[in-house]
Amino acid sequence: MVLGGGRVGNAIVRDLAAEDDLSVLVVDVDPDAVEQLTEHGADGVVADLSDPDTVSKAVVDADLVVSAVPGFMGYETVQRVLQEGRPVVDISFFREDAFGLDELAKEGGVPCLVDCGISPGLSNLILGRVEAHLDETYSYRCLVGGLPVERTWPWKYKAPFSPADVIQVYKQPARIRRHGVEVTLPALSDVELVDFAGLGTLEAFNTDGLRSLLRTSKTPHMVEKTMRYPGHAEKMRMLREAGFFSSEDVLVASGQARPLDVTAALLFGTWLFEDGEMDLTVMSIVIEGAKDDRALRHTYNLLDYYNTDTEQKRPRWRAPRGTRARAW
Repeated sequence: MVLGGGRVGNAIVRDLAAEDDLSVLVVDVDPDAVEQLTEHGADGVVADLSDPDTVSKAVVDADLVVSAVPGFMGYETVQRVLQEGRPVVDISFFREDAFGLDELAKEGGVPCLVDCGISPGLSNLILGRVEAHLDETYSYRCLVGGLPVERTWPWKYKAPFSPADVIQVYKQPARIRRHGVEVTLPALSDVELVDFAGLGTLEAFNTDGLRSLLRTSKTPHMVEKTMRYPGHAEKMRMLREAGFFSSEDVLVASGQARPLDVTAALLFGTWLFEDGEMDLTVMSIVIEGAKDDRALRHTYNLLDYYNTDTEQKRPRWRAPRGTRARAW
């Protein structure tokens, strides 16, 4: 059962439906999205998942639930799935503390996996693997971003998931760890230029991507930053500080309106990928520690190009010398 057939849910459904031994059912409020996914071998139901009773009805017979709803619905959706005693994997970036779901999962005797993306997600697995290998871990630094291959004015960015969720990332304070102490900083802060082999110069800024690692890892120095093309962060800070990301109603000529709703609606069109348009995922993780009294640094670089047109040539990328590369 996949709850949500949007930008990310669509890809999840198509991958799962391609497996011969799986029966996949997708639920989404958009009939066009559901119809498209039924053409890829999934069964589909058109329903509004913002209604908790709809979630309960949808998952009652599921062996496994994948929650791919927008971030603002994520926590309550997973909560409802757990109340029905179903195991769940969640990819939404919700604001609430995921450990608030712990007791509910234990009571139901089912696993609950949250933040199952690239970062957080794959990055957590990498850190966990290295921590298990090292005797001591000193620092963890993760830089990650999803970008269009072509940079178009004015934003030099397009969103691989809901623009509203991207805006939430730019609003939500970023938690990092310095010298073993958790520090909270504004999102979009500490902007730095980063040269990434095979791609060029990007900028990186603080975002709240460490999430559960701040609780499950004891590494004293930890930071996660989002990467974009240079100049993007300043534009987003300008919009945020000018109130365009505010959730508070303001008085306009036609009545009351939330600036956030207007901004998201305007950005949705300009941040939408065109059919066949190439995008990329870039990530760099550096973990430092010690093993057998020897200082070690583990570096993982990922640069992944994707395009629905398989005949279109993709840029080639080679790992710099001295790195352990994973290109998926």
